[in-house]
Amino acid sequence: MVKSFIVFGLGRLGSTVAKTLYNMHNDVLAVDMNPERVKYMSENVTTAIEADLMDEDVFDDLGLSNFDCAVIAIGSSLDSAIMATIACVEAGIPLIVAKAPTKRYGHILKRLGAHTIIYPEIDMGMRLAKQLTDNGITDYFELSDDYGIIEYEVSENWIGKSIRDLQLRRDFHVNVIAIRRAKDLIVRRVAEEELQRNDIIIFFGSDDDLKKLQHE
Repeated sequence: MVKSFIVFGLGRLGSTVAKTLYNMHNDVLAVDMNPERVKYMSENVTTAIEADLMDEDVFDDLGLSNFDCAVIAIGSSLDSAIMATIACVEAGIPLIVAKAPTKRYGHILKRLGAHTIIYPEIDMGMRLAKQLTDNGITDYFELSDDYGIIEYEVSENWIGKSIRDLQLRRDFHVNVIAIRRAKDLIVRRVAEEELQRNDIIIFFGSDDDLKKLQHE
């Protein structure tokens, strides 16, 4: 089913989201005040228009009530993000996702009515810090303030053993979601799978439990 999206802001995040949604056969309207960005995106989305979001009349011409989702990817101007958020809320768009560079910025947009706030810079910084400091971690995804998912390289003493043999859930209170082996992702009968060198185990759990696991 084709959905309709409007994306405000065509920086790295906004342009990537807009192009990806369009490539997935959705209708995408991209909006930015930078003419070069708009010109580039015009060939990668359904429609791209140049507009100054500080001009209230702009929103009257966008037909916001026709969109299923709005993505507000404006990180450099809080005023513009606020204007876009308010306009989308007033138009009754079912899903409004807003980018925020700081928690304070995000809190403001959330109070105005944005349904979901994403923090690309903060999340990327946390993931990088996890990878740099936690032995064995190849990637980290924060799900909430207390829970996350890690991709953990199999340690030498786990090779040849199964997840059931290791009793990881009993001892560390974490769940194994899958095992990544080269280009394959093993998701069935994971507990019985004998671990091999270079396997990556994908764990879900609380940050405290995942941290204990890393010292195993």
